[in-house]
Amino acid sequence: MIRSSIRLLLALAFTAAIVSPALAQDDDDAVLKLAEPDFTLVSLPTSLRLPKYGSAFRVTHRFFRDLTDKFGDVAGDLFGLDNGAAIGLEYRFGIVKNGQLGFHRSSDDKTIELFGEYGVLRQSKAKLDVTALLSVEGTNNFQDSYSPAIGAVISRTVKDWAAFYVEPVWVNNTNRLPAELVDANSTFFVGLGTRIRFRPTVYITAEIAPRAGGYAPDAPHGSIGIEKRAGGHLFQLNFSTSQATTPGQIARGGASASDWTMGFNISRKFF
Repeated sequence: MIRSSIRLLLALAFTAAIVSPALAQDDDDAVLKLAEPDFTLVSLPTSLRLPKYGSAFRVTHRFFRDLTDKFGDVAGDLFGLDNGAAIGLEYRFGIVKNGQLGFHRSSDDKTIELFGEYGVLRQSKAKLDVTALLSVEGTNNFQDSYSPAIGAVISRTVKDWAAFYVEPVWVNNTNRLPAELVDANSTFFVGLGTRIRFRPTVYITAEIAPRAGGYAPDAPHGSIGIEKRAGGHLFQLNFSTSQATTPGQIARGGASASDWTMGFNISRKFF
């Protein structure tokens, strides 16, 4: 009986020695998450956390040239590189454990977005990862047309090869017409996205943000991308129905679901 108890205790201790480091590693925000290597998909945020005092930087380009025109004309414009782009610069900082603050500026209407994210639940302790989102953006270098937003990122990773996202977000003041001329001045959209790792350092991403209520002009934002991870860098080539990189821009969508433009993201972690 004593020998059996000792064997059982040794087996439990051995199991704990294996499992505990794995759980600790899952909760270590400085460790690379293979299924979730970046803080965004294409334009929608992910649940990836920054370690306390860690930071990350991102550059976005969304070219204006419609790729569905005649191939010869599109090729002659180097697939949009000759036609200008909406350029975004972003920096985020881990202010506390599970919490981060960030700044994003898009050349589209000189929009500045200030945002915060806080991880509420972890998949290692629950079946889903839940992150709360809060942001406010303003055009003309944060002097005009303010659009606050609140939402959440609900996600689940599947081992080291896939991540899936559902993101309900409400954005106020999405209709830029005067209030007396509009029926709806806010938008509720539900972002849906995934990232699939099909090679050790190569991923495909896809996202769409259908509007579930409120102001919903033209076509919903949608994107697909292919990306390569190299150390702390992630390089992504993407194709989208809009030039959106902020919640307000995502809520407004694109001109047409049949108009696709090229873009890219470059991100870098500093931790």
